[in-house]
Amino acid sequence: MNPKKLGRAVLVALPFLVVLILALVLAGTLSDRLPARLSTHFSATGEANGYTGRTTFLVLTALVPALLGACWTYMAVRGRFHGRAYDGFTAAGYATAAFFGYLTTVTLFANVDTADGAPGATFTMWHLVGAFGSAAVAAALGHFLARLLPALPDDPEAAAAREGARIPLADGEVAGWVRSMASWWLPGTALAMVLAGVVLTFALRPVTGLPLMVIGLVLLPYSRPNVTVDRRGLIVSGLLPWPRVHVPLERIDTATSRDVKAVAEYGGWGYRVRATRSGVITRSGEAIVARLENGRDFAVTVDDSATGAALLNTLVDRRRGRS
Repeated sequence: MNPKKLGRAVLVALPFLVVLILALVLAGTLSDRLPARLSTHFSATGEANGYTGRTTFLVLTALVPALLGACWTYMAVRGRFHGRAYDGFTAAGYATAAFFGYLTTVTLFANVDTADGAPGATFTMWHLVGAFGSAAVAAALGHFLARLLPALPDDPEAAAAREGARIPLADGEVAGWVRSMASWWLPGTALAMVLAGVVLTFALRPVTGLPLMVIGLVLLPYSRPNVTVDRRGLIVSGLLPWPRVHVPLERIDTATSRDVKAVAEYGGWGYRVRATRSGVITRSGEAIVARLENGRDFAVTVDDSATGAALLNTLVDRRRGRS
């Protein structure tokens, strides 16, 4: 690992390391003063209505920041960053670490010296204000620290795309390109999440299963995306006509075909949004990457992406009156 990547990795891992150390210190210091079952879920009035075993809670309190920090560090080392894109990525990591650290710390102190399931453990909604406030302050700090590092080089692929492949079209000739991206595991995962949410809703309580159902239903339409390039621009639709993503030609500067890394560059699969890029990502591999007029990138993973990107460049040139 070169020194520049090492410095970025250390900077982005720092807030998660602080939260992890704080979690371990609090776990060791407060363990004897905590009940066997901690109040971990609270109603709108602040009264406890859900509980977690002490050991489980303390393990999760240390495990979550460790895993989040590992993911953020991995993306900092393996991801593609150009210009000041790393600044926003770092700020998001600091905000995430601060938000989680604040909530777990407040929850621990709320349970100190209480009996199992005691009504004395409360969590007011003002704590959520404090969590978001901490995240905002931490994000500002992360952004400031990232700005101290030199800016990264601009993306060479965006400049190369301007001179990249085109598909020659005669005057008045109309062309379109359509591909479907098959993925067997993504629809299976989405469906499993919906079914698990339904089971948890009936077995426990609606609030337990609802998040899984929502995530599964959002993921399902884009589990087998259809990608279209034509005079309307770049369109990505799912199993149903809606929702769909439409990037019109007037918003596109250039397009190129390149390999993308799902986790390192986009943080996972599905419809992804990050500081300087967004996209519909179903796997790592070749993708159409459209550089927009506002400097952001939109990517969609699809086979034969070189043809789609070349046609997109041709249509953009035609709209601007280029030959």
